[in-house]
Amino acid sequence: MSRISLIDPAHTTPDRQALLGQIHTALGTTPHMFRAVAHSPAALHSMWAAFAALGTQGTLGGQLGEQIAVAIANRNACEYCLAAHTALGRKAGASAEDMAAAQRGQSSDPATQAALRFALQVVEQRGHIGADEVQRLRDAGFSDEGVVEILAHVALNLFTNYVNVALDVPVDFPAVKLRPAG
Repeated sequence: MSRISLIDPAHTTPDRQALLGQIHTALGTTPHMFRAVAHSPAALHSMWAAFAALGTQGTLGGQLGEQIAVAIANRNACEYCLAAHTALGRKAGASAEDMAAAQRGQSSDPATQAALRFALQVVEQRGHIGADEVQRLRDAGFSDEGVVEILAHVALNLFTNYVNVALDVPVDFPAVKLRPAG
């Protein structure tokens, strides 16, 4: 049971209705996470804008963004984000095996492996990483733009993980079992 109520899109303020309507149009549903965050229209706008910008204007691609998301969700034991981003990753074309490996911070693709390693190190070390970690990303083919986008994905996913874990938002995607970190 969620620790706060979930906003009913049909019975809320016009600003919340407009944002939740955009989300429903884009996703075909209004996930519980967005209904929880809708208590703050500013937070909802920020979250939705970040998802939209990284998804439509970013250079990493949908699969890699979702692989980063599941790696971080698994590390933070966020069952909500793990379920949501596994489903979104599959929709973006990743295999079930790719998503399961990403949960453990692993990939058979060297560039994806480098991105996952970097993202998890940023999470685990709270951003205190060395120049060698950034260089490993460059060596794997990432530009400075890619490095910054990976950091943006990390920040967005920490926000969503914390919302869902702290508020105990009920999972409304097919459940995915947490895995031991690899």
